[in-house]
This record gives sequence, C-alpha cells and structure tokens, in this order.
Amino acid sequence: MAFESGGFETSSFGDFETEIEDVEVKKTRKFDRMWKVGEGGSIHCVPIFHDGVMYFGSGDNYVYALEIATQKIVWKFRTSGMVFYEFAFEDGIIYAGNYDGNFYALDSKTGRQIWRFRAGNRTLSVPCIYKHMLYFGSKDGNLYCLNKNTGQETWRFRTGDEVATSPTIYGNRIMFGSLDKNIYCIEAETGKELWRFRTGGELVCDGPFLAHEGVFYFSSFDNYLYAVDISTGKEVWRFRTGKYGNSFGPSIHNNVIYHGSRDGIFYAVDAKTGKEIWRFRAGGMLATGVLVHQDRFYFGSEDANVYCLDMDGKEIWRFQASGPFYSRPRVHEGVLYFGSWDCHMYALDLDGKELWRFATNSMIQCPAPPAYDSFRLEVIKSGISEEAASSDKYKRKKEETVSLSDYHITSEYNTESDYKQKSDYDTQWVMFEEVFAVNHDTFCGVLGESGILKKA
Repeated sequence: MAFESGGFETSSFGDFETEIEDVEVKKTRKFDRMWKVGEGGSIHCVPIFHDGVMYFGSGDNYVYALEIATQKIVWKFRTSGMVFYEFAFEDGIIYAGNYDGNFYALDSKTGRQIWRFRAGNRTLSVPCIYKHMLYFGSKDGNLYCLNKNTGQETWRFRTGDEVATSPTIYGNRIMFGSLDKNIYCIEAETGKELWRFRTGGELVCDGPFLAHEGVFYFSSFDNYLYAVDISTGKEVWRFRTGKYGNSFGPSIHNNVIYHGSRDGIFYAVDAKTGKEIWRFRAGGMLATGVLVHQDRFYFGSEDANVYCLDMDGKEIWRFQASGPFYSRPRVHEGVLYFGSWDCHMYALDLDGKELWRFATNSMIQCPAPPAYDSFRLEVIKSGISEEAASSDKYKRKKEETVSLSDYHITSEYNTESDYKQKSDYDTQWVMFEEVFAVNHDTFCGVLGESGILKKA
C-alpha cells in the first residue's frame, strides 16, 4: 500500500492517493515541526579559519577552502553526502563529519584525504579533540572515539538512540546528549560512564553545549534549559523556555546565560539562579548558537535575519539575507561570517554592513518553507479486504481500525517529541514510538512529499 502526494494543505489532504481504496487516513492531532534538513549549496556549517583561509562545508557535498582576501577557492573536497557540521582543526588537519556515514581527515593545505573512518550511519555532531583522541556522535546511536592521527577506533559508547549533539569536553570528562533523552557524562580516555541525567525530551544540538566552572548548561526538546553539576550529575536549576523545544546550546558572559529558543525568543538568564533577566523576540525560530563578542550578541534566525543586540537586549541592527540561518555566526579579525540556506557565505563588518558574499557551486536552495503542520494520523479500514473475505478464520469488520500488527510505516527516523518534522526531505513518515506501546490502533505520521505504508 503506497501513499503519494506532492504536498498537503493544512486544512485538507489535497491530492492524497492510495492504491487501496478502502483505507481512510484521518488527522486527529496537530504537531509542530522539529527541524529541517536542507540540500543543494545551502550552508549550515560554522566556518573555521587558518592562515588566511576559511574552511566550511555545504549541502552540495563539498568541503570548501576559501581564501578570505580574494574569496577564491583554494580547493574543495567532494564527499558523497551533505557536509553540515563544523569541523575540528589541529596541526594543519581538518576533521570533518558527513551525512554519507564517513568521517574524514583532510590536509588543510591541499585538501588531500589523510584517512577516512566509516561509522554505522551519518555524523550528527561537531567533533572535538582531547589529547590524541577525536570524538563525534552518529545517527547509529554511538559516540565514537578515534585516534586522530590514524583514524583507528579506540572505543565507542552506545546510547539508546541517535547521538545528535556534539560532545563537550571538561577536564577529562565528556558530556553529550542522545535522542533517548539522556545526557551522558563519560571518562574521556576510557569511555566509562560516570553518570547520566534524564530529561523530558530529545537532546539535539549542532554545536557543543556549555561547561563552565563545574556546571554543565544544556537545553532539551522538553522546553527546558538545564544547569547540572558536572561532578555529581545532580540538577542545579532548570529554566522554562517557550514552546517548540530547544536545539542549540547556550553561551555565557559575565555570569549570565544567553540562549535562543525555537519559540523565537532570545533569553538572558542568571547563571547561578536560573532566573530570567530579560528576553528579546526575533521574527522566527532560533535554532542557532549565540555569539558573544565585545559586549554584543549576534545570532541568526529562521526569518533570514542576523540580529545584533546590546547587553540589555536592545536591537542595534539586523541584516537580512534571502534564506534562513541555522548556524551561529563567527568573528575573525573583526569581520562577522555566517552561512545561509540561500547558498551564500556572508562577510559583514561589526556594524552590519555587507563586505562580500560567496556563492557555493550549487545554487540549489534548501527546501525551507514556513513551518507547516503535521498531524497524528489514524488509519481506518472501511471495507473488508479480499484476503480477509476469502478466509474462514478471520473477517475484518467494517470501519475497523487497522492494527499495527497488520500494517506499519517505513521510516528512517523515530522520535517521541511533540515537536515533529521529518528528518529528510526524501521521507514522509515519522513514527511516534510511544503510540506503538500505548495504542496499537493508531499511529502517527508527518505530512510530507512521499511515504510508504506497507503490509507487515
């Protein structure tokens, strides 16, 4: 049984087609988007800099080395998957994760591959380096530890779901989160678990979380910003953000935590008490980290603006591009750099004036429409199937709800949060796992572009 559609209206199913006419799909509950993944030349990666060269990745599958002074390409390295996450850099070597499931070590001068490591699935985090070891998380549920010189695996730590956060180093400890809703603290050298902290939602963060003076600050899709004691794993405080969850880590300046939430609000919170000091509302979802530089705050928004605020949360300026921003800006030698899903890397002065922009080799923009609706769906069998009708042992009753033992949705992504969005634009359905455990007469899906409902 296959369902196909070129898209759905929020008030109706539009061109919903099915190969079997006696199936009805009914919307029963509304959800909101979790996140989006782009394609083409869209830039999600935060740039890094070395010897007058900028390095960044793109949704067109390339790692770019760009001469800053001339905006000329020094080299580019082609992978077989989207390059979305910031690189690690040490001793002239770039360490880059990828959506093709490979992790690469590249010579920064030439772009030549030094080694490549194959994980069980795509890399979903920014890597970090501690001594001779390299750490990164994967969609296969593991945090990997590699020898950074050889690419050989030292150990891996298994969680209960995808590791979609970046590891954060503090002393000899590594903290990271998983879609299994846990924050883990492990020994950096051995991978031994020291403690875990349970939240009420998935942990997602493109960049590292924040470790400061013995406290680990992180956010969750349960709509909370947390402070946890690193030595014990005990909660210090939690701060309630608005709806839609959180998918990036906070920053700190003068004992104040600054954090942008997916509700479009930028929060200033006392680092000791967790009490709100002020807030600023942007025009769209904030899914990026915040840059603090010279008593100013810089962050991008889904409304295609980069905002600059003063220390009191007052807007100084904003710069608008033609596409949304899902990565934090970075300042290098007095210039502000940031990539957009409009396929450009931008350079601005600190007063918001554009200096130049660089277009990736692919000008295919990511599909980044406004937040669309997703729904809990119920499939009802409105007739008797031929197989059931021909069987003396079983006959399906009219209007019977289809059991999940009879049908299932195929998907490469499963989460439990109420803030849902299919992980890729080539997948329609996203299953809500808790529904399977509670009620086998319903299942959930996200309306999208294509999907398959198959006989189990």
